[in-house]
Amino acid sequence: MFKRPNFSENPKLAGLRNKLVKELKAKGISSPAVLDAIAHVPRHLFFPSDFENFAYRDAAFPIGNGQTISQPYTVAFQSQLLQIFPGEKVLEIGTGSGYQAAVLSTMGAEVHSIELIKALVISANRVLKILDIPMKTYVGDGTLGLPSQKPFDAIIVTAGAPSVPETLIKQLKINGRLVIPVGDEQNIQKMYRITRTSLTETKTEVFGDFKFVPLLGENGWTMNS
Repeated sequence: MFKRPNFSENPKLAGLRNKLVKELKAKGISSPAVLDAIAHVPRHLFFPSDFENFAYRDAAFPIGNGQTISQPYTVAFQSQLLQIFPGEKVLEIGTGSGYQAAVLSTMGAEVHSIELIKALVISANRVLKILDIPMKTYVGDGTLGLPSQKPFDAIIVTAGAPSVPETLIKQLKINGRLVIPVGDEQNIQKMYRITRTSLTETKTEVFGDFKFVPLLGENGWTMNS
């Protein structure tokens, strides 16, 4: 059984969170595990306290360092595409606020999350500790994956890549899934799900348009591109 976050509930914010879950259902999110996690992870704690009333709008929000906390629909859509089972080992590329990782952990995944910007990892760890969410974070170039912890059942990338890094595919188990937005640097991408069907073969599925900040790193966009 997965472990839900531990926090003191605010009835007003709980109501807004339940309203958000209904909106996500109406937009096509159907996974009970995803919807249950969204219903139980307090997104407002990943926001500055002055802006917590914005937390349950279905919109992205800036978190500093040129980064954003993803739109709840995007978080739910990517999480649903991953098709996670409890106990599976998941790598997240781009910790950001920590919200996406918290959703995956609440779904029962063993989450490892890597982030290029150290300040974001420090901030995310502070909230994840408050919520008693069991996961591991790392500072580094996520486009290289996390070789020390491979192989993974699933990998999720939360920034837009110019192409699919072969490095990440090679860190998947057979039948492992990679969910990654791919497209141009102007924050317009298609969502890809790539399943590693054998040591040398993959299956690629392409979904709708999304907008992410650029994925920076050796196998992503360069800092000054």
